[in-house]
Order: sequence, then structure tokens, then C-alpha cells
Amino acid sequence: MDPFSISSDPIDGSLLRNQLEDLRAGALVTFEGRVRNHNQGFEVMGLDYQVYETLALREGSRILAEALDQFDIHACIACHRQGYLALGDTAVWVGVISSHRQDAFSAAQYIIEHIKARLPIWKKEHYVDGPAQWVCCQDHTLLQRSLVDQIRS
Repeated sequence: MDPFSISSDPIDGSLLRNQLEDLRAGALVTFEGRVRNHNQGFEVMGLDYQVYETLALREGSRILAEALDQFDIHACIACHRQGYLALGDTAVWVGVISSHRQDAFSAAQYIIEHIKARLPIWKKEHYVDGPAQWVCCQDHTLLQRSLVDQIRS
């Protein structure tokens, strides 16, 4: 399995975590983003994630490679869902192993922040009362800059 993946199926955190085995590692940090029942005063009943998969896979792999270069970690994995997700479903999962906890925490935070800012993933919220609507997940300034850089190269 590639270190970064997009899944139409539920994310199995234990399966991903089992890929992060290294006897040098004294720290394992995971982050699991889940679908919650509210956003900005609206009662949410589910989400749809649409993904430009080819670019998301490439950029996601690039983010993980950057984390490996910038932090003293042994390995990292991330997976993002696409399609319809119900309340409580895992939308994104990040795992990092390192010898020491601070490196793992810092790398995990870097990875999730860059996934949210740079990947071409769009979210549509389905509400209990009212029509579904597309919402802005993040300021996509980094994504726009990344796309321009890819077009130029």
C-alpha cells in the first residue's frame, strides 16, 4: 500500500497503524478526523467528499515526503475518504512513528494541515433542515500556488 491513499471504503485505522512498525520507534501519533453533527450553526447529517484523485495522490505523497525530510521520523501514512460519509465516519487518518514523541506530533500536525490546505478535495454538507451545500474546507492559497507550480514545470 502506498503511504498516501484515497479510499471509497471506510478507513481501517488499525490496518494503517499496523503498517507503522519499526523497533526504533518509541512514539506513534495518529490523527483521525471524523464527521461531526454540526458546522457553523447547522445540524449536519452527512458529507460528500469529491476528489481530483490523480492530483490528490501526487500531492499527498509529496506532503508525506516533505514530512520525512523536515522531521526526525521513521515513517508516515495518511488516507482520505471520498464519497458519502455518515456521522462518526473517519474522513481522514494520519499516522507517524518516530523515536521521540515531539517529532511525531509535529510531523502529524504538519501533514494534516497541508492535506487540508493543498489537496483538491471538496466537501458538500447534508443538513437535517435545509438543502445540502458545498462548503469551503480551507483557504486554498497553498493549493492554488501548488497547481500553478505544477503547470509551469
